[in-house]
Amino acid sequence: MTAPAAMPAVFLGHGSPMNAIEDNRWRRGWAELATAIPRPRAVLMVSAHWETDGLHLSSGEAPGTIHDFFGFPQALFDVRYPAPGAPWLAERTAGLLLAAGYPESRLRLDPERGYDHGAWSVLLPMYPQADVPVVQLSLDRNMTPRQHLALGHALTPLRDEGVLIAGSGDIVHNLRVDFRRPGVEPWALAFNEQAKSLILAGNAETLSDYPALGPPAIASINSGEHFLPLLYALAVRREGEAVRFFNDDVFAALSMTSVVIGG
Repeated sequence: MTAPAAMPAVFLGHGSPMNAIEDNRWRRGWAELATAIPRPRAVLMVSAHWETDGLHLSSGEAPGTIHDFFGFPQALFDVRYPAPGAPWLAERTAGLLLAAGYPESRLRLDPERGYDHGAWSVLLPMYPQADVPVVQLSLDRNMTPRQHLALGHALTPLRDEGVLIAGSGDIVHNLRVDFRRPGVEPWALAFNEQAKSLILAGNAETLSDYPALGPPAIASINSGEHFLPLLYALAVRREGEAVRFFNDDVFAALSMTSVVIGG
């Protein structure tokens, strides 16, 4: 009997939380992705919107929906995403992280943690029935980008166990520019293209050392939390695996560019 193919890994440029409820090309792109890849047993989500001291894993049976924003229409606050949790996946992921050398004293299973908008805003279009279990893995704010990349590699076996490893953030994310001004910042376009070239070349280590890539990279990643989830998707890429991009748009200083690895 032939073993099932490994699940792909994905990085989703999520942009505004309004994309969860608006009918636009990015939301449709996420929905189309779900029909193009195998249905996962569960999703391990690394979102830009959960940073912690140490690593945390959501481990509850029925996580709630977190509305971690303000100034948006009531319709967005009314959204609920009642996907079940997956305690078995939280335990399995913790085991892989510990085996990779992450300190047990800094790893926590959190049965109270819900889904932040970095997770549910993309999962809602992908799996609108909320019937795929989800576990969130936080970003340890004390780690360097290269350490995130190295730790992410430990998650690779999950792909052979039916788990979709998904990062949610933005390759370019600088909210300090004036989004009311038309056009795109040249440095945002430049870094988005540079990042895509490095991804295609399989050069995730160079990409993880983004300050060394120059001013466009530094301006594009003016705070790292939206960039780091990309590294978890790249970390589980196997040699020779195909990579493709979709939702490949940049506006002002924000990139919606999304990545599929394998599948």
